[in-house]
Amino acid sequence: MSGEPESEGGANGRFADYGRPRRVDGGLRARSTRGAIGRSWWSRRFLEVLESFALGTRLTRGRSYARAGQVVRLEVAPGTVDAVVQGSRAQPYEVRIALPPFPEELWARVEAELAAQAFFSARLLAGDLPPELEELFAAAGAPLFPAGVAQLRQRCSCPDFAVPCKHLAATFYLLAEAFDADPFQLLHWRGRSRAELLDRLRVLRAGAETAGDRPGDATGVARSGVPSTTDGDAPRAGRDTVDAPPVGAARALAGLPPALLAEAVDRFWLPPVPLPDRPPSLATGPDLLLRQLGAPAPAIGGPGLLERLRRAYRLLGR
Repeated sequence: MSGEPESEGGANGRFADYGRPRRVDGGLRARSTRGAIGRSWWSRRFLEVLESFALGTRLTRGRSYARAGQVVRLEVAPGTVDAVVQGSRAQPYEVRIALPPFPEELWARVEAELAAQAFFSARLLAGDLPPELEELFAAAGAPLFPAGVAQLRQRCSCPDFAVPCKHLAATFYLLAEAFDADPFQLLHWRGRSRAELLDRLRVLRAGAETAGDRPGDATGVARSGVPSTTDGDAPRAGRDTVDAPPVGAARALAGLPPALLAEAVDRFWLPPVPLPDRPPSLATGPDLLLRQLGAPAPAIGGPGLLERLRRAYRLLGR
């Protein structure tokens, strides 16, 4: 069961005796006092997706609850969002919204894609989620947002059978604002905390940057890829050497005559990781124009129409 009836926004008036919701001191109050809730692209997209499931009118039932501070507690964990919402009864209602987290092998694929592009790694390490992130996740088979309402398991302990009830709806609004405050909460809900994801990206990026810059070992190969010597002598006869491509400064000096090395060594430098010929560019999806134009007016469908057009364009783009 979920939500309360019409006296508190439910489907009928059988519970009219309960009256108005009890006032909460110190509840979680939505920062938005009027108009739409959600400032960032990820929070707006989250609400757009919910409205595209024909939840728009039901969601509005909980907006006043979210702004009045009726949500007492909100916790995001991998796969679940738990909340406590105060209604008109003395006992607050327990709310849970579940969305399956990505399995580890899917996260490993996503992390590899993120680490392979410096653009994404830099933005994430700076605490930002660029809009193109949604396309990268979708291409990796891990859509950030639910594809259908059936993927969301909604539960509330109130006596209203409507789904979502206003307690669930208020939780959705507060969850969208939680995404505004910390975008990594969205990824945490999908199974990766901020610390875990950033640590993994640092490890993957560091491994990529040092892949061709190995330290010397027993074979006598130095970090530069040039066989090491002892006391300035040439490599000893019979000593095993490994031919490795020069990297860094050694790559710049490889083609110079030996007589010029002493003069050139102070003037030559190359980065240890080859730089691209031109700055990397992101492939934009067919819904780029929709993101730039914003949601249509409510009279012609509002955000729900925007989400349906986005899905149609993606199907046409295939």
